[in-house]
Amino acid sequence: MFKTVKFCLISLSRHNQLQVIRNLCNKSNLFQNILIPNIQVNSNFNSSSVDFNLTNTNVPKPLSVHDTITSIQLKKRVIRKKKSLEEEEKKPGNYNVVAFATAEEYNLENLFNGLVKQNLYEVKKIDNNSDALHATAKYKVDREQREIFFFRDGSVVFWNIADLESSNVLEFLKQYEEDSYSERLVQSEYEIMNYKYFSANNKTSCIDKDGHFILSPSENDSTLTKYTFSNAMMLSVKLGIWESSLERYIDEIEFVTNDLKDGKITKLSRQGVLKKQGELFALRHYLNLSSDALDTPDFYWDNEELENLYNQVCNYFCINKRSKVMNEKINYCVALIELLSFHLSDKHHERLEWMIIALIAVEVAFEIIHYIDKYAN
Repeated sequence: MFKTVKFCLISLSRHNQLQVIRNLCNKSNLFQNILIPNIQVNSNFNSSSVDFNLTNTNVPKPLSVHDTITSIQLKKRVIRKKKSLEEEEKKPGNYNVVAFATAEEYNLENLFNGLVKQNLYEVKKIDNNSDALHATAKYKVDREQREIFFFRDGSVVFWNIADLESSNVLEFLKQYEEDSYSERLVQSEYEIMNYKYFSANNKTSCIDKDGHFILSPSENDSTLTKYTFSNAMMLSVKLGIWESSLERYIDEIEFVTNDLKDGKITKLSRQGVLKKQGELFALRHYLNLSSDALDTPDFYWDNEELENLYNQVCNYFCINKRSKVMNEKINYCVALIELLSFHLSDKHHERLEWMIIALIAVEVAFEIIHYIDKYAN
């Protein structure tokens, strides 16, 4: 196997370049058992580029890209830039808020009783909202309160919660989940933000240009403000889950377009196409009917300040744009699956017609035999 290795040596003569390379090859353990059949030196602009081929017959043949990377990874969507846990450094006065989606739905009534029985958090219901729970830690670690918001949509948002504690809560939630997501999906689709407090009391809570939640210290109870931030973050995480599911669905039906393009017979059966249609309409149902991705929740109609805050955070997470893109992709998939369904229906009708023709031919054959037998005798 041949590899081309390039060194750029600035301000060295051609003779010195060759000498340095030979010394490196003789002394370095990295170049043992390697033959150097040829060395070529090329100059480019102000630097010298040295190319040489390294031969090692003991080195195994490298794996191709398709041997190490799945098609889903190759064709995965360009993910919106998100902050990571490592990027969010804990600065004085800054706290983390992290959102996860672990299932399609939580049983909030049983979860409420479970949290009360656990006796680690003080649990309350959000006023005028039966689809969310608010829990505050009974045992303080620092001055800032530790809070958790649970949403019936299968999402949880942690405010100032350490990784170990959040992992324990996620494990505790599994017994109240319906249609749980895989651990890989949960850990890959999350949102993390920083939040802090204004130094002045006359400012209202908002999200700044750097994507930080800024809370007003003048608020006696910041629960509804934190709930508004959490609600928008939860929606963004759920959208991320559905986007990932849609990309996986698109990857699974990609062979259909290739078969149609090449004029091949599709590998899907009528039952398989019906199943794919069901998956697609279920995803469309989650996006357009079960979630608040297309409209502002009714909870904010009576509070204009919270509604404006909710819309700010949704704009930051590009909720409307991402929902529109998802619907356009779903429309394309629907058209493709419908085309495939029509094609399979035509094939089925054609098969029935040939069966009818065969039955008629058999009947005609029996009539001919009967006619011959009648007049022959």
